[in-house]
Amino acid sequence: MKDVAIIGAGRLGTSLAYALSKKGYMIKALSCRTLPSAEESRQIIGQGQAFTDNIRTADAAAIVFLCLPDEEILRVSESLALSSLAWANKLVLHCSGLLSSEVLKPLQKKGALTASAHPVQSFTHKRTPPEHFRDIYFSLEGESEALALARNIIHKLGGRSFIIRAKDKALYHAACSTASNFLVVLLDMACSLLHSTGIREEEAFQILLPLVKGTLHNVKKFNIRSSLTGPVIRGDRETVQQHLEALKKNQLYYETYKQLASQALEMARRDKKLTPQKIKRLKALLEEK
Repeated sequence: MKDVAIIGAGRLGTSLAYALSKKGYMIKALSCRTLPSAEESRQIIGQGQAFTDNIRTADAAAIVFLCLPDEEILRVSESLALSSLAWANKLVLHCSGLLSSEVLKPLQKKGALTASAHPVQSFTHKRTPPEHFRDIYFSLEGESEALALARNIIHKLGGRSFIIRAKDKALYHAACSTASNFLVVLLDMACSLLHSTGIREEEAFQILLPLVKGTLHNVKKFNIRSSLTGPVIRGDRETVQQHLEALKKNQLYYETYKQLASQALEMARRDKKLTPQKIKRLKALLEEK
């Protein structure tokens, strides 16, 4: 299996197709909602025919990727299953982190090999270099034969894979969202706090960036818990209290800080880094209304 079709050639679909094309796969067809968007993706990839028709796209290859929004995958799966295409032994993979391969059941019943293959990575534009896939992880879930084929594709991309149970996908996806999306939210919060002191937003980010990079470096070199620093892990109640006083004007940030500090305190408790007395004093402070 070397012929690939991409249904939903957006940021992920186009990036994936381009990376596959550099690893010996032939991108035969790709589809988008609009033809100009499909043509743009085809030009980036340098291969394949551009369509708005998902059935014509799927007909062109033995491997079909559905790189679609979650709410569209079942509808497209049902639509493809109603077509006259021969699905026996086609490999169909969807790239949702949340949904299981169950949404591909209509195609599985037609003979397709089905699985979900979600990259644990973000894609901000269509022109993502193929190196972006190197050493990233894909979660895999589905039928055994499809998983074996998907694992081989991921290996060719230079990625890694792990199996996840269908019932765990919501928790898994929440973990990915926390690590990626909420990191951005926290950076926005931190920059906003600096901005409120009179520092320009652009400068605030540049000020914080080395700190963020240093933290990630420590996490990679040591581990997550060993990299936690700051007033909570030191049991510095007075500093935390001053932080809370400064944040009271912004109720959302105030509550967010308290929740995160409580989680940090729990980490300190589990790792026995603070005395019970210090934990009790900090917990009482964080639980004050």
